[in-house]
Amino acid sequence: MKDNILSINLETQTAPNVTEVRGKDYIEYGTDNWKNLYPQFLIDLYYNSSTHAAVINSTAEMIAGVDLIVEDDETNLDSYVKLKKFLRHANGKESLHQVIKKVAFDFKLQGAYALHIIWNREKTEISEVYHVPVERVRAGRPNELGQIDTYFISADWSNVRTHKPYPIAAFNVNDRTAGSQLLYTGSYSPNMDIYHTPDYIAGCNWALVDQRVAEFHLSNIENGFSGSYFISFANGIPTQEERFQIEQSLTEKFTGAKNSGKFILTFSDDKTRTPEITPISVSDADKQYLALQELLVQNICSAHRVTSKTLLGIDSTNGFSSNTDELVNAANFYQNTVVRGFQLNILNTLQTIFSVNNMDLEVDFVQLKPITVQFDSKTIREVMTQDEIREDIGLAPLDVDEQVIEDKEEFSKVGMIDGKPVFSTIEEAEAHAKTLGCEGYHTHDYEGKTSYMACKDHSEATELSKFIAEFGEDMPEDWELIEEEIVDGEHQDFNFEIELNKIANEKLELASTGTARPNARSSQDGTNKSDNEFYKVRYVYTKDNFLSQEGETRDFCKIMMSAKKIYRKEDILQMGSRPVNPGWGPRGANTYSQWLFKGGGNCHHFWLRQIYKTSLRGAKGNISSKQLISYTKAKSEGFTAEKNDNLVARPPKRMKNNGFLKPR
Repeated sequence: MKDNILSINLETQTAPNVTEVRGKDYIEYGTDNWKNLYPQFLIDLYYNSSTHAAVINSTAEMIAGVDLIVEDDETNLDSYVKLKKFLRHANGKESLHQVIKKVAFDFKLQGAYALHIIWNREKTEISEVYHVPVERVRAGRPNELGQIDTYFISADWSNVRTHKPYPIAAFNVNDRTAGSQLLYTGSYSPNMDIYHTPDYIAGCNWALVDQRVAEFHLSNIENGFSGSYFISFANGIPTQEERFQIEQSLTEKFTGAKNSGKFILTFSDDKTRTPEITPISVSDADKQYLALQELLVQNICSAHRVTSKTLLGIDSTNGFSSNTDELVNAANFYQNTVVRGFQLNILNTLQTIFSVNNMDLEVDFVQLKPITVQFDSKTIREVMTQDEIREDIGLAPLDVDEQVIEDKEEFSKVGMIDGKPVFSTIEEAEAHAKTLGCEGYHTHDYEGKTSYMACKDHSEATELSKFIAEFGEDMPEDWELIEEEIVDGEHQDFNFEIELNKIANEKLELASTGTARPNARSSQDGTNKSDNEFYKVRYVYTKDNFLSQEGETRDFCKIMMSAKKIYRKEDILQMGSRPVNPGWGPRGANTYSQWLFKGGGNCHHFWLRQIYKTSLRGAKGNISSKQLISYTKAKSEGFTAEKNDNLVARPPKRMKNNGFLKPR
């Protein structure tokens, strides 16, 4: 009788069990059907419920955001520089944000996350942080104080014989005996002292139903004949073998998606021996399945606290005036009520790590914003203030008292034409001409009045054109451009070219003699002797096309871009002592640092570093240029930094107040 009955078990437990098992050092975490495999059960739900997976994926992306950001802190510059390096390199392979993206996914899916903390050799600081998949972690037995001081890791808890669990110390800043520790944490879960459960746990049954419905439809396609027709043979009860053969024949010939709509043709000389085929009809089956599907989606979304299905890409026509409005409002609500809680938990954990390394600075997420898919960056900049944009990405408003480049004061200037000042008197124009390296004046009709501009005409040589003629270079012949990148945080006193050639010569000497002389003075110290100059480092004035696709509007920028020259750093620094862009310095001054502030307030340009290479004269062995450049970059990062180093890579348009003293 048992062989003739199809049994379906509709009773499935999805709540986790936490069990201490005699003889095991770890505490089991599972269900009746998933013994010590509750995290794997959650993963199985994720892979088999499309709606459930969509919520988890979307939420994890919102938690991780676009990136991590730390606000400039001029009062604690060392910590700031140190933290920026840690954000770039959390370990040997990943940035901290790459680690956090994995953490965010685990946090949403499992309700917990785990980090592998690596201490430095002296145990004074945390050197590296790695993500550990939560499904591989089990807690050890609590100590006498009820605390977990050991965790166990296994690659596969379903097969602990092959993948034997190994212990790892719990993270403890006061006990640094172990060289590496595991930080396991998550959100508070009622009646759970050791493990953490996901926030959607009440909806697991609905996700499981979603999985079963999908399996049912798939099975119905593959075995479309079963469950749709009742076949009765009235010629006696065949043997077990005959029943099996009949079943097999019908299955092979008439089931499956390709056989839908086929009919059965029977032959018999006796009407009483004809098989009877009775369709099994379910009234309104299509409506029932649609209602069930809608109910599934609704309950899964409710378990995840999703107020609008539009967030998942599911069409919705209620609640707001349009799908755009719905998406924005729903995303903001979800961000503030759900996502932000996950983020704050992660940030608190990061703050603990940063404090150990004396990097106790505020870090936050750059949020994902649905509005950014509607408008391009140019439109957003036109309709939003700088502080509004900063607020959107999680930064504090600008401090008006902290300035970069001050506004020009007009004094007696009537106005500006083509970026050049015009004056009300001849004396003022002639005095200004002397600062530009020219003589005389010429007139302009400005706002219905005769005004005066320095120099006899616009074509007269300016201090800028003199500078370009003297120091501007073309791409050197017989030299190959091997690297080009934005100058980020390079100290103005660090000579990249000299240091790069110094390291190249040290490597060359080592390859030639086989002897390391790390303290030997290189011929490159303080000089650029061509005999040992293997690399040239130059800087080119470049436009940030993301800010604008328009042409240059300022004479300084027009001339610098049209010249198409490259420059040494020391010459760019010297430019700051000459009136190459008069009137754009603090309070209308004629001189300022072009290395930092380029063409002045609202300028869209920055310095791009170019590295050229010639043949390594007499070199022995394989000396990697990429490796040499990496060494030099590391040395540059370790150079004593100043607070304005990071301004080198930034166009003034991206600086505080767009590079001006006061908000404009």
